[in-house]
Amino acid sequence: MARFPGHNLSLRFFPSAGRVLLPLLLLVSLVAAVPAARAAQRRASADQNEFARPAESELQTGTDLTREGRFAQAIPHLLAARGHVADDYAASFNLALCYVATRQPQLAIPILEELQSEKSGTAAVWNLSAQAYVANAQADKAFQALQRAARITPDDARLYSYISDACVAAKNNALGLKVVDLGLRNVPRSARLHYERAVFLTALDRFSEAKNDFRLASQYGQDTDIGYLSTAHEAFIQGDTAECIRVAREAVSKGKDDYILLDLYADALFRTGVYRGSPGLAEAERIAEKSVAERPDYAPSRITLGKLYLIDRRFDDCVAQLAIAQQLDPQNPAIYANLASAYRQKGDRRHAQEALAVLARLNQRQVTAIRDSGTKTGEHRGNISASHN
Repeated sequence: MARFPGHNLSLRFFPSAGRVLLPLLLLVSLVAAVPAARAAQRRASADQNEFARPAESELQTGTDLTREGRFAQAIPHLLAARGHVADDYAASFNLALCYVATRQPQLAIPILEELQSEKSGTAAVWNLSAQAYVANAQADKAFQALQRAARITPDDARLYSYISDACVAAKNNALGLKVVDLGLRNVPRSARLHYERAVFLTALDRFSEAKNDFRLASQYGQDTDIGYLSTAHEAFIQGDTAECIRVAREAVSKGKDDYILLDLYADALFRTGVYRGSPGLAEAERIAEKSVAERPDYAPSRITLGKLYLIDRRFDDCVAQLAIAQQLDPQNPAIYANLASAYRQKGDRRHAQEALAVLARLNQRQVTAIRDSGTKTGEHRGNISASHN
């Protein structure tokens, strides 16, 4: 999901991994672009052609839909406006944003490259360009675009965080680490960037290095959402479910109920051995449901909730959650293992076998990747890494 510094509707954090996408973002300057266009229209000559008036209306509608996160619906309106309005930058930028948000970076890139070459090659343009290049597997161009954006706004930690989100969605942990390393050179005391670096390192099986970043994130972000999240996440990875639950409960009691922390909390409760009818299961379901409600496109929360429903023998609800998770993260083996179990207990052998077949293919692919790379790989828990489930 595309994101921008200074935006009052931006996602709270990643995407997860990927990455991917609900309440969104429109750059504040773009929100102001339509009123500017209206002012220009009022100053236009009285003989303004009739075609321009509906074009301005299309821009307004497209901008409103973009602001609301309704990107697919906004696209036809912005296409109708582009090239026919006083503020064509707003139409072009918003259209590119919608293409990135709807996972069509190949359509966004030509628009953004036009904007790069114009006076409107702002930090926002380079930021969105970097996200589009990441999504389109153009890592070198993505990092170059990030560097251009960073030269304009070097001290804005959100710039690096937003682009690292795109790396998560693209499952490019190495590039994500490179992005946050650049950010930390410019903003060395950013709790968020230290946290992101810790999770990227963990995803790359470098947890011994990640520990220091988790602790710096907790230190710099003391008493904030990111501080609690860092402490709970480190405990979770180390297998200290009791500490993870303690920290998460304290955070929630103080209103620091980030959807990722809630998912960690629910999954840690699951790992304590909850069973049907137990208070722990009821608490875990409630917490996981809250995480899903806060961020419906975050696949790990859906998987956690599906696992809990499976224990509770709510098989239809389990399948519903895992089906959504499958759309969000189709390469996650945990989805198919739990789907197979739910279908089997429902008595649906055919769908259980289909889920197991997908699971076998994914497992074989992982074995092949490990063999070919000659290094151990693993999936670690994190909002900017592969699913923990």
